[in-house]
Amino acid sequence: MEGTCGVAKFRQTHATAAMRAQRFIAPPMGTNCTLTLVYISVCPHILKTMSEAADFAIQDGEGGNAVLALSGPYLVSTIAQVDDALRAIDGAVGTIDLSQVSEIDTVGAWVACRIAEQHDAQICGASERAQRLINAVKDSGNEADMVPRERPIWLRVPQDLGSWVMVGCVGVLNVVGFLGQILTSFGSIIRHPSRFRMRALVHQIELVGVDALPIIGLMSFLIGIVIAQQGAVQLAQFGAETLTINLVGRITLRELGVLMTAIMVAGRSGSAFAAQIGTMKLTEEVDAMRTIGISPTEALVIPRILAAVIMMPLLGFYASVLAIIGGAVVGDMLLGIPFWTFLERVKEVVPTFDLWVGLIKAPVFGLIVGLAGCYHGMQVRGNSEEVGKRTTLAVVSAIFAVIVLDAFFAVFFTEIGWG
Repeated sequence: MEGTCGVAKFRQTHATAAMRAQRFIAPPMGTNCTLTLVYISVCPHILKTMSEAADFAIQDGEGGNAVLALSGPYLVSTIAQVDDALRAIDGAVGTIDLSQVSEIDTVGAWVACRIAEQHDAQICGASERAQRLINAVKDSGNEADMVPRERPIWLRVPQDLGSWVMVGCVGVLNVVGFLGQILTSFGSIIRHPSRFRMRALVHQIELVGVDALPIIGLMSFLIGIVIAQQGAVQLAQFGAETLTINLVGRITLRELGVLMTAIMVAGRSGSAFAAQIGTMKLTEEVDAMRTIGISPTEALVIPRILAAVIMMPLLGFYASVLAIIGGAVVGDMLLGIPFWTFLERVKEVVPTFDLWVGLIKAPVFGLIVGLAGCYHGMQVRGNSEEVGKRTTLAVVSAIFAVIVLDAFFAVFFTEIGWG
């Protein structure tokens, strides 16, 4: 008889759950859609938990101290409904009664302990499980500030400055160590030429140089147009429009052609070096190369640096030529100087050492770009966010170093009479 009653009760519970599901998914009246009736089997205790909510009541107690009676499930999924109200209790509470709490987890136990601590109340009526959780979390509070205290400026500035100096010193040591690895690898390749990866070098030359020709050519052509147009406008005030040829020829061959090319290569190839090597570091391909006896410096770093050093003079000269062509187009269209006359005049007014200045600076800029990209790629640690960070640092540091070196080169060549 008892088993029959249990089965009947089970069927009644499932029927109730099915009716609730049907009522929940039924479409509004008047809609033209087909209702697919799905029978949902829900355990009775789950339905009970879903239908209940965390609640509390304040009852009168002895000695004028109220009794805070908590009821329902005090779980992380239900505690938000009463948390604000519990925090707003400002009367005297002497006892917190947990006898009506159906379920509790560590969040509920922590809330009970917090209220008891705030009102200097005692907890009673806790079940064995609730008491274990209360004992576990009652000592977890601390008096630490939620917001860190701001250091005074007379301490903050020296400490931050010292931190920057230390970071800079560590960076310099790492760069010196990286240069030592490269020199060691070059010495090893000189002793064992068969270890040099010619195919990797050719591939990097294609990526750094050949694939960059369109964007560098377009950029240089437009820069030549801008220099010629703006220079002609300014020189026209003195009746010296013909000196636009000198301006375009000298500034492109000596400075802007190589400098803008280095900046473009740093943004294009330097970032690619850092991202490629950094990704290989994250996926442990670099460690795998070391495991099988392949030097990552020989296989990854040297081909990229050599490609940048080899291609930078060619790209710089290519950029200078297209910039001069852009200036010649402006001279033909705006100044009345025939195109071929402009080019012939460039050969007469531009000293040969201007060309040599650009060609001497170009491989140094290529070395800087290659070193920055490969160094920051090899420094990637931890997670994929580090790849983006190091890629940005590679581009910024390469451009900064190129501009600083260009300033030193300008002073140096002027001092030796190539001004």
